[in-house]
Amino acid sequence: MTTAREDLRNIAIIAHVDHGKTTLVDQLLHDSGTFREHEQVDERAMDSNDIEKERGITILAKNTAIEYKNTRINILDTPGHADFGGEVERIMKMVDGVLLVVDSYEGCMPQTRFVLKKALEQKLRPVVVLNKIDRPNARPEEVVDEVLDLFIELGADDEQLEFPVVYASALNGTSSLESDPAQQENSMNPVFDTILEHIPAPIDNADDALQFQVTMLDYNDYLGRIGVGRVFRGTIKVGQQVALMKNDGSVKKFRVSKLFGFIGLKRIEIDQAKSGDIVAIAGMEDINVGETVCPVDQQEALPLLRIDEPTLQMTFVVNNSPFAGREGKHVTSRKIEERLMSELETDVSLRVEQTASPDAWVVSGRGELHLSILVENMRREGYELQLSKPEVIIKEIDGVKCEPVERVQIDVPEEYTGGVMESLGIRKGEMLDMANHGNGQVRIEFKVPSRGLIGYSTEFMTITHGYGIINHSFEEYAPMVKGQVGGRRQGVLVSLENGKASTYGIMNLEDRGVIFVEPGTEVYAGMIVGEHNRDNDLTVNITKEKHLTNVRSANKDNTVTIRKSRKMSLEESLQYLNDDEYCEVTPESVRLRKKILNKNEREKAAKKK
Repeated sequence: MTTAREDLRNIAIIAHVDHGKTTLVDQLLHDSGTFREHEQVDERAMDSNDIEKERGITILAKNTAIEYKNTRINILDTPGHADFGGEVERIMKMVDGVLLVVDSYEGCMPQTRFVLKKALEQKLRPVVVLNKIDRPNARPEEVVDEVLDLFIELGADDEQLEFPVVYASALNGTSSLESDPAQQENSMNPVFDTILEHIPAPIDNADDALQFQVTMLDYNDYLGRIGVGRVFRGTIKVGQQVALMKNDGSVKKFRVSKLFGFIGLKRIEIDQAKSGDIVAIAGMEDINVGETVCPVDQQEALPLLRIDEPTLQMTFVVNNSPFAGREGKHVTSRKIEERLMSELETDVSLRVEQTASPDAWVVSGRGELHLSILVENMRREGYELQLSKPEVIIKEIDGVKCEPVERVQIDVPEEYTGGVMESLGIRKGEMLDMANHGNGQVRIEFKVPSRGLIGYSTEFMTITHGYGIINHSFEEYAPMVKGQVGGRRQGVLVSLENGKASTYGIMNLEDRGVIFVEPGTEVYAGMIVGEHNRDNDLTVNITKEKHLTNVRSANKDNTVTIRKSRKMSLEESLQYLNDDEYCEVTPESVRLRKKILNKNEREKAAKKK
């Protein structure tokens, strides 16, 4: 007869980007009395690093625990972005149920589908939370139907289809079991009670042989690698001698030097943990995701965890531009390599390969966002480097060359649908579905090769005048589409000389295209200073000064105004690149440049091609 640990629940919170997962966790933490009365807590407390706070997205899965009615609820906040899908999938292995958060206006989105599919495959029990119920245009009844349709479409079993629904406004801290916004109560108790009632408690098999599986990695300068995971059966104690079943089949023995449990946002040292607990273990140098910790005399490994394969790669190169070393403190190849290797300690979806050159590495990740966040972290830490154009990773499956394909969902006002369909058609997109929401908004679904989406978001924003919303998630590897897919159509304006961009120089170039730099910006020969309005590159003199003469001109006293320059973020710059260009990234600047800086050498290379 197996008993359950009624004093414990393990759940993951899953949702599409921006549907309010992290805000909901905040409210649950506040409402459960986990924080002391005067404790200072940030908004979106779970998004702990700067980039997460600035962009309002969750990048790393995080865990927290709350006490409610003598029950400990372990909550895992997961990322909603497809680039971090690997994190979501592994977390599903640690929990017994999920809280699916859906925006009561937007309804089911691509990532809702993606994360729910992962949860249903693991046979987890769902609780649906319809968030943002206080929005003026919320449509709770319709959205519940949409959610039910999605469950059926993804093959949910009868038990999963009987999901309970809680209506909430995480921002206001209210919730209720009724869909009428007027009946919201000022607490999160309906959410807690539904969790206790519907999410199964873990089985209590603390007397059996130990099995603990690592699902996430952390790193600490004093303790080295820390494995975070769940005790699936048995008990683990500090000082215990255990065996680690490695992914490659080998076995290593080690002693558990420290154990940590979680409460609120803190990690607390504990002496022992038993089946069902989510804990962190220290004392192992090379512990990896998916490995099993078990007794030395009873070695049984749990099934390996599938880690999402990278789909995009970029070359990281030591900065060798004329401005190298001006702003960063880490500029040597040794420093960059050390930093990339330390990233591998905690990021399991990343790959770093050496190249023939000691100054370049091929770095592969799950997508543009995944890689650009690594670069953004590095530049904030004082690194300088150059990056090549992102490229998709081609695989050979059964002798056929295959490339990654994404499912793209687009929400746009009706008048822009033609432009969007035409632009994705050029990028070899195939339309799957189109639905008119009746309020002037149209939702279209496509399948598009990943390489067709590189650099697409800027074009998409232009076509839809900023009113469109685009979401995409990895669908599958499919045979390669023939011919050119996507890519930039415009040529660029390239600086001829070193110096400072002058107002006069910029004015003379305005009718040739869009300028990227402002007067007074330092430029070097070979640096990209603007976009040409034709499809060829043009070398220009942007540093040119006006020659002063002693002849007064009639319009001398008119003041000149120049157009605003186009500023590009790191992601936009990476998307903008062509094959013969680099993006130079330093702590203070992001510049675009040609790989070959000298004009004559560039022209020779182009002729050879």
